[in-house]
Amino acid sequence: MIETIPLKKNHEFMRVYKKGRFYVGKYITLYTLSNYIDKNRLGITVSKKVGKSVKRNRIRRLVKENYRLVEEHIKHGFDIVFVVRSSEDMPGFFEIKKEMKYLLKKLNIFEQEKIN
Repeated sequence: MIETIPLKKNHEFMRVYKKGRFYVGKYITLYTLSNYIDKNRLGITVSKKVGKSVKRNRIRRLVKENYRLVEEHIKHGFDIVFVVRSSEDMPGFFEIKKEMKYLLKKLNIFEQEKIN
């Protein structure tokens, strides 16, 4: 089983923001940085501009669940930070999934899915 460790400390997030690569989508900005260990570390941030806590937590859960579903196809050894952007409409599950795959492929850390 693949294990992803959460990023919790502010300095860990700042290191990814300053030294990492990023790509911007409609709903999400994705930052990645190689961490030289064989596990991925995940951070999710949602600004207060997105909405009240209920909406922010809902989007955070959607991002986390979509990450869990594609986790086995992501290369190992990266710090990954998803920053949810404020937008007029609240993205749904499949919109986040589509954009997440697109951004991961753009940053070249998504391995092709195996077709059964």
